[in-house]
Amino acid sequence: MTTDLSAAVETFVQEAREQLEGLEAMLLDLETGTDRDRVDAIFRVLHTVKGSGSMFGFGALARFTHHFEDAFDGVREGRMQIDNRLIDVSLRARDHMTALLDCGGDNPEAARLEASDEAASLLATLAAIMGKGPASAESKSSPARAALPQREVVFRRWSIRFHPDAAALRNGMRPDLLMAELAALGEAEIRLDASELPVLAELDPERSYLAWDIILATAQPRDAIEAIFLFADDAALEITEIFQETQETADTVPTVPTQQPKAQKTAVVPQEPPAARVPQANAGSSENVRVPAGKLDDIMDQLGELVIAQARLHQIAAATKNADLESIVEEVERLVTGLRDATLSVRMLPIESVFGKFRRVVRDLSVELGKDVALAVEGGETELDKTVIDRLSEPLVHMIRNSMDHGLEDAARRQASGKPARGKVTLSARQEGGEVLISIEDDGAGLDTDAICKRAIERGLLAADAQPNPAEIHQMIFAPGFSTASTLSSVSGRGVGMDAVRSAVEALRGQTEIVTVPGRGTRVTLRLPVTLAIIDGFLVRLGQSVFVIPLAAVEECVEFEEAERGRESGRTMLQLREHLVPFLDLDEVFSRPRSTEARRRVVIVKADGQRLGLVVDDILGQNQTVIKTLSIYHRHIAGLAGATILGDGAVALIIDVATLARRARVAQRQIA
Repeated sequence: MTTDLSAAVETFVQEAREQLEGLEAMLLDLETGTDRDRVDAIFRVLHTVKGSGSMFGFGALARFTHHFEDAFDGVREGRMQIDNRLIDVSLRARDHMTALLDCGGDNPEAARLEASDEAASLLATLAAIMGKGPASAESKSSPARAALPQREVVFRRWSIRFHPDAAALRNGMRPDLLMAELAALGEAEIRLDASELPVLAELDPERSYLAWDIILATAQPRDAIEAIFLFADDAALEITEIFQETQETADTVPTVPTQQPKAQKTAVVPQEPPAARVPQANAGSSENVRVPAGKLDDIMDQLGELVIAQARLHQIAAATKNADLESIVEEVERLVTGLRDATLSVRMLPIESVFGKFRRVVRDLSVELGKDVALAVEGGETELDKTVIDRLSEPLVHMIRNSMDHGLEDAARRQASGKPARGKVTLSARQEGGEVLISIEDDGAGLDTDAICKRAIERGLLAADAQPNPAEIHQMIFAPGFSTASTLSSVSGRGVGMDAVRSAVEALRGQTEIVTVPGRGTRVTLRLPVTLAIIDGFLVRLGQSVFVIPLAAVEECVEFEEAERGRESGRTMLQLREHLVPFLDLDEVFSRPRSTEARRRVVIVKADGQRLGLVVDDILGQNQTVIKTLSIYHRHIAGLAGATILGDGAVALIIDVATLARRARVAQRQIA
């Protein structure tokens, strides 16, 4: 009989990847302060990954992690101190563990990584820091960040009863490895219980009949024991504290007596029923459920169809004027709205899951650029659709690199201008209506507007006699291949980073805004929709066709004077109170026959920091818009972001406001 272990291995990989992501944050936290709890948490992660890796066929990962774990065991026991060198090599070791995990188990690629120069360098550095290698003198001379405070160590005795499920061996469990991990926690007395073992003729070689009784004396907490049995969910596990003894310790760990203590010193804790103990070992399992992202997408697709059907039902009820039907429609609408809100909330994740990754980015770039930079994070609890979050990492990395390389001055220039030597990059998020605003702000020199304008003229992006406003000039940094850097560096200078930012933001139907103050810094803000699945739409009519403008981009609506169309100068500018606003006739944009309507409307929208008028025949009102992707034959048409289905079954195209805003800017420059 063969058993497919792929599901169990996939679960291990998923959980190990989450643990390694958390490990990076823990290691970076050591730079702000050292305490026993942080070190213990790091040690537990390493111990869990090592043990589980051995169990699921990731031997190379387990062997490497063992050395990493030894180093932090030395820190816990006071033999080593935490300094910059240990943090640096630990971050590199964490990256190597991730690479070994990504190999998918013990295979030729994992063997290559295990024998690589990087692995050898990491192990040699760890050995030197631990005083086991030739560079130990150097490690001792490196500045210590902090020594762990001395504290009372509590040694406890635990009675552990472990009875694997009958199918445990068939599913890949290795009880021998679990017992070895227990023994590594302290002094362990292990007894095998073979009372359920049948006679040889009845024995099933794939069935587990054995149980183990362990007496463990350890200074580790209960959760360290439970972590060893993390993947033994179906096993009967009983953990009971039977003895406690405290001793003061300095630099060494006292020997724990292996002899059974006298009866008068033994404090027997009343045992809980087995049913009460097993859930305690898996306390979080009932609170959270892992759901593949694809299933959430399927639910959202079905919900979109339900919203469309509900709109159709509402239209029928309004036409028939049946009171009973209208009452039912109102109830269905209330339920659909509640279901929509609940489903959208399931897809919403705090943006801190993205923000947390950039602490490492800023730290590494600080070293590479030779600049002292601090990262501040605000509004990490702001929630955003998972699809949006998944696409944010790359543009944010480009923006942070640009701020640190081009925005922040070096320490000498900062001090000469009266600033602190340490630069600051602030990453923040907040919600405004149906949008989330993500800002990257630095306290550097600000954008050089004259240099940007000069470079734009050289590249033909601006006419030599053009007089754009500062906001339009600043938007030039997002043009493909645009850069004001005089030299190339490994970080930036090729003019591709900010272009990639704009492309990614526009693919998310977002906008970019720039505010800069010479000598004080620059703030780039990304305006992104909270969700990509269902938006509030503004319905407009062109002839007999209906189009949708995202409501978040709409500012106001005004009457359109036909005289504005026929200016001899050819300029398409609308006088709106004290401002001139460029406008586009959507009939011309989409190559439609010219409208003969006597009265037309202009919808004023805002994109990329610029106001733009869109001329339409009529305004139909607001609507909940379920976004549908265009077919492969239409998705590349400029000015269209998708489509939706209206209540009467008709298809309405969704207008891409950002693309039309750029088209208007180009047209104005050509006329000028």
